[in-house]
Amino acid sequence: MYKKFEMELAGRTLRVDVDRVAKQANGAVFMHYGDTTVLCTATASEKPREGIDFFPLSVEYNERLYSVGKIPGGFNKREGKASENAVLTCRVIDRPMRPLFPKDYRNDVTLENLVMSVDQDCSPELTAMIGAAIATTISDIPFDGPISTTQVGLVDGEVVFNPTAAQKEASDMALTVASTKDKVIMIEAGANEVPEDKMIEAIFAAHELNQKVIAFIDTIVAECGKPKHTYESCAVPEELFDAIKELVPPREMEEAVFTDDKQTREENIRVITDKLEEAFADKEEWLEVLGEAVYQYQKKTVRKMILKDHKRPDGRAIDEIRPLAAETDLIPRVHGSAMFTRGQTQICTVTTLAPLAEAQRLDGLDEAETSKRYMHHYNFPSYSVGETRPSRGPGRREIGHGALAERALIPVLPSETEFPYAIRTVSETFESNGSTSQASICASSMSLMAAGVPIKAAVAGISAGLVTGDTDDDYLVLTDIQGLEDFFGDMDFKVAGTHKGITAIQMDIKIHGLTRPIIEEAITTTKKARTFILDEVMNKTIAEPRAEVGPYAPKIIQMQIDPQKIGDVVGQRGKTINAIIEQTGVKIDITDDGAVSICGVEADSMAEAKRLVEIIVTDFEAGQILEGKVVSIKEFGAFLEFAPGKEGMVHISKISKERINHVEDVLTLGDIVTVVCLGKDKMGRISFSMKDVAK
Repeated sequence: MYKKFEMELAGRTLRVDVDRVAKQANGAVFMHYGDTTVLCTATASEKPREGIDFFPLSVEYNERLYSVGKIPGGFNKREGKASENAVLTCRVIDRPMRPLFPKDYRNDVTLENLVMSVDQDCSPELTAMIGAAIATTISDIPFDGPISTTQVGLVDGEVVFNPTAAQKEASDMALTVASTKDKVIMIEAGANEVPEDKMIEAIFAAHELNQKVIAFIDTIVAECGKPKHTYESCAVPEELFDAIKELVPPREMEEAVFTDDKQTREENIRVITDKLEEAFADKEEWLEVLGEAVYQYQKKTVRKMILKDHKRPDGRAIDEIRPLAAETDLIPRVHGSAMFTRGQTQICTVTTLAPLAEAQRLDGLDEAETSKRYMHHYNFPSYSVGETRPSRGPGRREIGHGALAERALIPVLPSETEFPYAIRTVSETFESNGSTSQASICASSMSLMAAGVPIKAAVAGISAGLVTGDTDDDYLVLTDIQGLEDFFGDMDFKVAGTHKGITAIQMDIKIHGLTRPIIEEAITTTKKARTFILDEVMNKTIAEPRAEVGPYAPKIIQMQIDPQKIGDVVGQRGKTINAIIEQTGVKIDITDDGAVSICGVEADSMAEAKRLVEIIVTDFEAGQILEGKVVSIKEFGAFLEFAPGKEGMVHISKISKERINHVEDVLTLGDIVTVVCLGKDKMGRISFSMKDVAK
């Protein structure tokens, strides 16, 4: 026996099965949204993990290809590492839930989401977001839930909740909003330059729907919820704080953190920490949590300075952006490059162009996404923050930042018809002190323009921070937060867009949600800063895309052929097209509708490849002048190759105006000759002549 709960959500049935499967987990729900099925579980360790000063939460989103009737590709026929979509889904589940666990909780918690069936009209990601929240809320794990999540589309100017596959295709916005009972706790969006007021309207429309889902979850908790277990608190003892303040008065801590140089501040804190370690050398239990105590002391100091005194650690005004700089073409021989600097945050983005055949192929659960033409990759090496650690490939943060920048720039990219290239931008973090993801958007926008990509408008990004007091009305929104303000503040509200509107949002917070006035002020603040960056820095560096791609970038000629002639161009087992590629050194891509892209660096080689394709797909007609190579000599004439796989014959009587006894008297293998097509002979064969060319 198990308990089943149902509600109608955006025109489809959401069903939650409790006590049906996975009963040994602390909390588990079998989620059904339409025909989408996801198993969501929450488990926690019995004891805290020793030697850590953070909450060890792990979120997993496991995509099984059987959910869409596929067998994984490759030799190893099982799922490998998590896809980019799975990583991004883990992050979007983590962000609204993490702030709702106790701050002094150190038990390991894992939220597992197993996608077992996918209905393309019912998002498995959304189902997992709601399911993870329900599983945790009904479990005995301490959690200040419930929360709910809604996806929002914008179709023909109208807000659509949890859009279907067809609605997503037509939508100008992909917005995800998570809420508690009172406030918005997470926002993630990609949009086609949607105005700020429309975005705010959509956010709070989703917030209202979330309240209905939360009421539904409350009924499940009332019937199935377990009492929350007690846990061993890892809070810093108050007596330790008192002892620290005696040795390091608040004024001394203010002086330590009040600097615009990250390295100087870190050295000041190191000196204070060494002083405290020496003073508490005989108190081992205090030394174990001293690092956390110093962190919290810094946090309280910075928050008090900002909120009460309106003083920022680097001396800036509340709405002031750090010093900005930009340049293009700093990397030679690449297809495009640009660098954007904001204070101690510095990003260099390099653009690479390639034929459409090099677009990334996707093997995921979304049937609408089988390839990706634009790829943005973000790298964050340890030297960028003055640390040393081995590189082990991109982590979830790097994948998330890359996806955010990619989402911000897709709305301004030209179509494949306008610009038939696959495009990759790589953002290298040279230096980091806050909001590198938004700097990578600025650098990437300029790099694309420097590469000659005809983007519709420049895109800039900026981040707003927040420091709150004891009430909802006691808060301060900060423009362009640096690392310290991100660590010690309550919010990292990233917004990217053009002059026209928003293209991407990502909001991380550490508190239990934001009120509408805070969100509206953050969006207004970022628009003002974004406009300043576009007008005063980026547009003055490169005002518009270059008229053509650079000398080292591949050039592309497009042509259209009859789809029925594709086989002639490709040839048996690719023999014909490979011969053209070998002869000219170009790359050739042909789509099923007959669109041919010829890609190369040298104009002459590309023109020759185009000529050969045109010959292959053109039927021979009387009067047509052609140039061919002698590839075979017979007693009755010579065979000419006009293009790979396209041959014709000149009869011995049509070779010369004078009578000849042997073809070899005039022609040898390899000769290049000009002929005219005479049309069909009495046998219906195409006839060619050398001697009639002059006519």
